[in-house]
Amino acid sequence: MDKQKIVVFMPAHNEESNIAGVIARIPRKFHPDYKVEVLVIDDGSTDETAAVAKQAGADRIVSFSRNRGLGAAVREGLAECCRMDAAIGLMIDADNEYPPEQIPDVLAPIIAGFADYTFGSRFKGQIRGMKLHRRLGNYVFTLLQAILLRKWIYDGQSGMRGFSREAMEKAEIIHDYNYAQVLTINLVRQGFRLEEVPISYQVRTMGQSFIKFRQYVTSVIPAIYKEMRRPLPAREAGKALRRKERPSL
Repeated sequence: MDKQKIVVFMPAHNEESNIAGVIARIPRKFHPDYKVEVLVIDDGSTDETAAVAKQAGADRIVSFSRNRGLGAAVREGLAECCRMDAAIGLMIDADNEYPPEQIPDVLAPIIAGFADYTFGSRFKGQIRGMKLHRRLGNYVFTLLQAILLRKWIYDGQSGMRGFSREAMEKAEIIHDYNYAQVLTINLVRQGFRLEEVPISYQVRTMGQSFIKFRQYVTSVIPAIYKEMRRPLPAREAGKALRRKERPSL
């Protein structure tokens, strides 16, 4: 019997100092029914990100000719996972802040059929090195999502997320700068079941985040408003299941 495919994909922009370490730590054989492949979306890097990723063992690399933004890179990653015939996808940041060793934990609710969309939740797990202003910013944007969706969320900005095949096919990211808030709002409004899984998180020691507070606020807030105003078709399959609360794993 052929194994189904899990594709772990990484949006990456100028991450030559971090990406090899992330790829090396991705578990390749953690479930007897699945094989794992690694996809890198090189978002217009001007360093050796793509070459380092290939040497480190990435199975596929898609490179943009220019920097298009994290939202665009995640959108392309989800589409490419489907083209690679993935049954399940997992996105993880290439900056070495999130733990690849916990990929099996983050995907467990999807594999078990309890969820369609998962977060590796830093605020349900352990956080090391996050500055106060970043922590407060995460709290504010996560609370905003929880209020809009009428569903408690712990970590709405997580850079480690799992997707069922249907969630990848139906997900829409309406702007290029970022993806975190609009993607969750889009999928939950469609009726996809969300679970959060505790993870350990360590702030990056090399490289630099693209996030700038003023640009983040001025880009994300209008996108959230636009997403909430969009009419979405209800996802009938599993709609009732989403509303049925179950204990977190």
